[in-house]
Amino acid sequence: MPTLELRTERLRLRRWTDADRDPFAALNADPDVMEFFPAPLSRTESDAFVDRIEAHFDEHDFGLWAVESAATGDFTGYVGLWPATFEAHFTPAVEVGWRLARRWWGSGIATEAARAAMADGFERLGLDEIVSMTARVNVRSRRVMEKLGMTSDAADDFEHPRVAVGHVLRPHVLYRRSAEEHGQETWKVSTIN
Repeated sequence: MPTLELRTERLRLRRWTDADRDPFAALNADPDVMEFFPAPLSRTESDAFVDRIEAHFDEHDFGLWAVESAATGDFTGYVGLWPATFEAHFTPAVEVGWRLARRWWGSGIATEAARAAMADGFERLGLDEIVSMTARVNVRSRRVMEKLGMTSDAADDFEHPRVAVGHVLRPHVLYRRSAEEHGQETWKVSTIN
């Protein structure tokens, strides 16, 4: 069976290759990129993450896509869907998330690629809801969630159980978007088999 990929006007969302490992490791080691994560990743941790992503695709037919510029072929980071399985009032759930190299920030790539991943989740996978979450202090990611038409309710805010008690990143906000809300809009995405 051919490998699925998603395309937008400027982006190709595809499975990972070995060529992605070096730029992904550099991205994961960048303290600015990792500002709202507990710590940067070592090369070993970064490679292990790619292995987990690919294994998840093989088993579940969705995951965190490697994103590249359609114009240049440059690796920009990842965007996609990932299971939220830690214990919280809204889990289990499927989360849309992203991590982009600094040079691509502010270009609208996170929003464009996340729309493609969410459309795939609602339309191909038949999800009823997609969530997104971040540390309360992460204003940039919250803006992306809002551009995606996701909404938050203070009653959904939570303390992330995988972040140390008292850490500035432990208080999290939750954003949601339903399949019904998605059905009210049209996002231009191509699915390629």
